Amino acid sequence: MKRSITRLLMAPSVILLLVWMIVPLSMTVYFSTIRYNLLYPGENNFVGLMNFEFFMTDPGFMPAVLNTLTLLVSVLVITVTLGVALSALIDKPFFGRNIVRVLLISPFFIMPTVNALIWKNMMMNPVYGVFAWISESLGFEPIDWLSSFPLGSVIIMVSWQWLPFAVLVLVTALQSQDTEQKEAAEMDGATSWDIFRYLTIPHLARPIAVVVMIETIFLLAVFAEIFVSTGGGPGYDSTNIAYLIYNQALLQYDVGVASAGGLFAVVLANIVAFFLIRAVGKNLTA
Repeated sequence: MKRSITRLLMAPSVILLLVWMIVPLSMTVYFSTIRYNLLYPGENNFVGLMNFEFFMTDPGFMPAVLNTLTLLVSVLVITVTLGVALSALIDKPFFGRNIVRVLLISPFFIMPTVNALIWKNMMMNPVYGVFAWISESLGFEPIDWLSSFPLGSVIIMVSWQWLPFAVLVLVTALQSQDTEQKEAAEMDGATSWDIFRYLTIPHLARPIAVVVMIETIFLLAVFAEIFVSTGGGPGYDSTNIAYLIYNQALLQYDVGVASAGGLFAVVLANIVAFFLIRAVGKNLTA
């Protein structure tokens, strides 16, 4: 009886959630199978898998896939590596530690568009940016980062914003580390590096897995930084899957091909999530 009442009370929320998920997905599947170009509103005939063929044979498809995976892996390596190092440093007591923690976490609360504008105009501008000033001070020619290293510039922007998230999670995890083990290791003659390698790193295995999984979900859909800073260029040098879908939908007005690209992105995200969940599951059960 209690179970029936519980299920009855949960039913509206579950139904609403299913409708919230299924309706947009069903519309995307439908649009991906018809010729739906906003420039030709009267021609909505069924085309089957032709939209998928058009999307995957687009000149920007393979560069977009490679750029998406490169961006994902690069940002994960940077944020996890620096996150572990910074969290270990600020875990030790020192004067002004609370202020340093706030400063390290602050970039995570900046909107992606503002983040891109800051890096584009204040840091990487080849005329009056901070990097240009440093290069001129050292006697070097300033670099136009967004033109010479477009994908690298986007990676720097995204890493700067997601590094605080990794630091926040890992610092919180370090608060629960057993200090008695560290003290016993020091008494046995273990160096700081030994403690970090054999005690701290294993303790952070699960938090690192969580950071990787959560960041991956958002990094596969990076868009604002690319849109504001490089516009996917030069050429397709900084175009990822999300920006390619935007290009098909709002620049070429081809909703059908863009819907096919959206489904491809869903499949790609699920493949990546499948392997990540398995990796996280192994860490959680270890």
